[in-house]
Amino acid sequence: MNVTRAVITAASRSQRALPLQTLVDRDGQTRSHLAILVEEAVRAGIQEICVVVCPGDEEAYRSAAGEHAGRVIFVPQENPLGYGHAVWCAREVTRDAPFLHMIGDHVFVPAEGEGSAEQIVSAARTHDCAVSGVQPTRESLLPYFGAVGGQRVAGTRDLYVIDRVAEKPTPTEAEQTLLVPGLRAGHYLCFFGMHVLTPCVMELLDRAVSQNGEDGGRGGIQLSPALRELARREKYLAVEAKGQRYPVDTRYGMLSAQLALALSGRDRDEVLTLLCELLAQRELGSTQIVRTA
Repeated sequence: MNVTRAVITAASRSQRALPLQTLVDRDGQTRSHLAILVEEAVRAGIQEICVVVCPGDEEAYRSAAGEHAGRVIFVPQENPLGYGHAVWCAREVTRDAPFLHMIGDHVFVPAEGEGSAEQIVSAARTHDCAVSGVQPTRESLLPYFGAVGGQRVAGTRDLYVIDRVAEKPTPTEAEQTLLVPGLRAGHYLCFFGMHVLTPCVMELLDRAVSQNGEDGGRGGIQLSPALRELARREKYLAVEAKGQRYPVDTRYGMLSAQLALALSGRDRDEVLTLLCELLAQRELGSTQIVRTA
């Protein structure tokens, strides 16, 4: 499987500014979140990137795309009809080819060695099928992620055959349908925010759009039902991503992502020193207040 195209979804009306935020990356350079995502895709061998945006945001995103802006195409999602619909909007760019999909409201911090997108694309090329990045995630975080159920591939430590997909399942639903042998109790395989998807996904989304009409139907066009059907039709694997994902649409999400980038990069010692100084000042201030009282 040759994966040379990518789709980044960034069209949510409530989160449209997130990819435009600036972060200091692991090399100490100030860049937009979007530029960091684009760089991640390029390192994985992607040649053409489609970013799905709100209408009117194209120029702002083009300015934020960084040094690889020439590889990027911007496609507006004219109507906010759901996450799956946003992916479907990129169908003319993917052109019946497999593609890397990354969500625009996560910051991905790689582990040592290859980046997360490289790992997932490599797995898709090796196994010639759709592959979703996943991570064992504690039960309390299920409201934030889609999750999968399946079986570990014999002889591997980080590869699973997906047979079930659920979007933000309840703990009861997860316990009943998504238990994966070998995972620690209370943990489930939740989506990492990166996938390599086959043309079958676009076919399924196209059918959903056709069936639900212009308003997207109740709840809009979502991606999880298409992935659930994909698992029934084709070989579909999950690989445990080596890096970490930080949703930036949550409270203090961007702060957490920035700290993670800083603590994994060249300025780690400087940032640790700063944090220690802040904590010491906080502790000293609390002590002085108690003594005064």
